[in-house]
Amino acid sequence: MKIKLLGKNLEELKKLVAEEGLPGFTAKQIAQWLYVKKVRTIDEMTNLSKAARAALSEKYEVGVTPYAGLQVSSDGTKKYLFPVRCTHKRGLGLNVSEEELEAGAIEAVMIPDDDRATLCVSSQSGCRMGCKFCMTGRQGFHGHMSAADIISQFIAVDESDRLTNAVFMGMGEPLDNYDNVMRAIEILTADWGFAWSPKRITVSSIGKLDTLRRLLDETSVHVAISVHSPYHEERLSLMPVEKPYPVRDVMKCLRQYDFAHQRRLSVEYIMWSGLNDDDTHAQALVDLLAGSNSRVNLIRFHAIPGVNLKTTDEQRMVAFRDYLNKKGVIATIRRSRGEDIFAACGMLAGKVKKK
Repeated sequence: MKIKLLGKNLEELKKLVAEEGLPGFTAKQIAQWLYVKKVRTIDEMTNLSKAARAALSEKYEVGVTPYAGLQVSSDGTKKYLFPVRCTHKRGLGLNVSEEELEAGAIEAVMIPDDDRATLCVSSQSGCRMGCKFCMTGRQGFHGHMSAADIISQFIAVDESDRLTNAVFMGMGEPLDNYDNVMRAIEILTADWGFAWSPKRITVSSIGKLDTLRRLLDETSVHVAISVHSPYHEERLSLMPVEKPYPVRDVMKCLRQYDFAHQRRLSVEYIMWSGLNDDDTHAQALVDLLAGSNSRVNLIRFHAIPGVNLKTTDEQRMVAFRDYLNKKGVIATIRRSRGEDIFAACGMLAGKVKKK
C-alpha cells in the first residue's frame, strides 16, 4: 500500500524529501504540484528529475480519489459520491494496516450561487453522534477520514478550480475528527497550499465543546452550531450530544469569542411542524442566543426513511423568522438546494451501501 502525498504539510514534505536524499527545495515544488496545480500523478511533477519521480513513485502516490458517482440537480447543485477507506483510530500519520481500514462511501456537494461555488465536504464515513433526524447518523460509524481524503474532495470535483468557499458540513462531525480536519484547514489556508483566506471556510458542529474550544483558539474560520431546540430535554431527544455538551454550555463558551467583526457565528435550526416552531420556542431561542452575535439559519427538514418528523410549512417559517428579527436576532430561511437528488446528507451514500 503506497503512502499518499496528499494531506501532508510542508514540514512533512521536507522530512520526506530529506529521507529520499532529494534537495530541500523539492518539498515546496511537491506542495505546489499537489495543492496549486492539483496533479493526479507523480509523473506530472515535471520540474522534478526523472530519477526523483521514479524514486518517489516506488513508495508514494498523489492520493486523489476520483468520484464514483454524480447526481446533478435542476438547480445546478451537484452531489458527488466518493469511495473511502477509513480507520476508527484518531490522529495524523497513523500506521494503519490494510485489515484495519473499513471501506465506506462519502458525499461532497457543490452548491452554485451566482459567482460563488461552495463545496460541502465530509470528514467521516458515517457518524457517531446519533442525531435522530440525520441520515448519516442512522448509517452508523465507519471511520475517520484522513486529511488526504478530505483534501481529495476539493481536487476531484469538476469545479475544483473555481471553488470559492468550503463548509465542513457533509457526512460526519468535523470536531470528532479534529486532527485531520485541522490539517485540511492548514492546507487550505497556508501560502504553500491552497492559500485561501480562513474567511472562506466554515466548520459546522453539533457543539463538541472540547474540540470546539481548540478550533476557536487555533483558527479564525467561521463557525456554525447545530441547535435545533433551545430546550434541554427536547434537544436531548433529538441529539444525544446534548447530554455531555448542553447547548447552554456551548453558547456560554461562544460568548467568550468575538463574532461581531470578521469572524461569523451561525446557528443552524431545522424546523419541524408542531415540535420546535412556535413562538414559545422562538422566544427561548432569542434568550439562548443573547450576547452571542450569532445569526440564525432556519432550515427545512428533508424527510428521511424511518423518521416521523415533518418540516414546518412556509407560512410558519416566515412567522418564526419575523419573530426573531423583531427581537433583534438576524434570521434567514435557507433556500433548499438539490431536493431532486437525495437532498438530505448521506442519502446517496446510504443508497449505495444498501445495494
